[in-house]
Amino acid sequence: MSETDSRGRRRIVIAGASGMIGGALARRLQASGDKVVRLVRRPARGADEVQWEPAAGILDAAVLNGADAVVSLSGAPTSRLPWTPAYKKVILESRLDVTRTIVDAIHAAERTPSVFVSASAVGFYGDRGDEDLTESSPRGYGFLSAVVDAWEAEAWRASDFTRVAIVRTGLVVGRLGAMPPLRLLARAGLAGPIGSGRQWWPWISLHDEVAAIDHIIGSGLSGPVNLAGPTPTTEAEFMRTLAERMHRPYGVPAPAFALRLALRDAAQELMLSSQRMLPTALLTDGFRFRDETVGAALAAYLDGRVK
Repeated sequence: MSETDSRGRRRIVIAGASGMIGGALARRLQASGDKVVRLVRRPARGADEVQWEPAAGILDAAVLNGADAVVSLSGAPTSRLPWTPAYKKVILESRLDVTRTIVDAIHAAERTPSVFVSASAVGFYGDRGDEDLTESSPRGYGFLSAVVDAWEAEAWRASDFTRVAIVRTGLVVGRLGAMPPLRLLARAGLAGPIGSGRQWWPWISLHDEVAAIDHIIGSGLSGPVNLAGPTPTTEAEFMRTLAERMHRPYGVPAPAFALRLALRDAAQELMLSSQRMLPTALLTDGFRFRDETVGAALAAYLDGRVK
């Protein structure tokens, strides 16, 4: 049972509200009149913050009582390089600790939240060439696929108590994350094919990422949900479009062998893997994308319309 008040305002708890996606989601929800509660790892600084310690499994279950949604977007960044054995452990454990702590609190809550939206990633699918990847496609192989599989399994434990939606996200076109280094490459005239350039890069604009999460909160969607733009794009098309919109040259290649030599398995999984991920569940559920092409998403990003 949720605590939506008589004016239709929802109470939504967010883990990871300090990140790019979580911050944008919080702003969108607050602009709609919703009450956002942020889970923070430092002492709380306001009535809208609650301190928790996911590494120690500490979260007061009362915080989740009757919430309209709990959204988990926390996890150590995979973009931090190199992937040493120690950092690989951090990538995995940061996701499991956060999700396990939230799910345990959902289990202990007197009135369970209406929905648990848990972050996931396109890495679930591994390197799949030109295969169309929908939510029913099986998992792939590799380090990230194994991480995401364990991450999602932890989130599924909440399904005995509440609706669970797992959002598999690709490259988000926004002010942080992968875009700043890609923009720097283009500005320096170094945009070009990474490896063959024929690998599919699932992308989504930050606007549509948070709009999709908001849509999922208010809909009946459950299970895995692919968060990717409706027009699949290869790496070469993505970087060429970025260079053209920045009025910079395109064509300087980054050989696959050099990337693998420098970055090892991170190069394969982050840059060279091909994932033609389709947002089948969102489209079937009636979600409408604002940025239907990578050109539209990049234009919004470069024009400063992404906050």
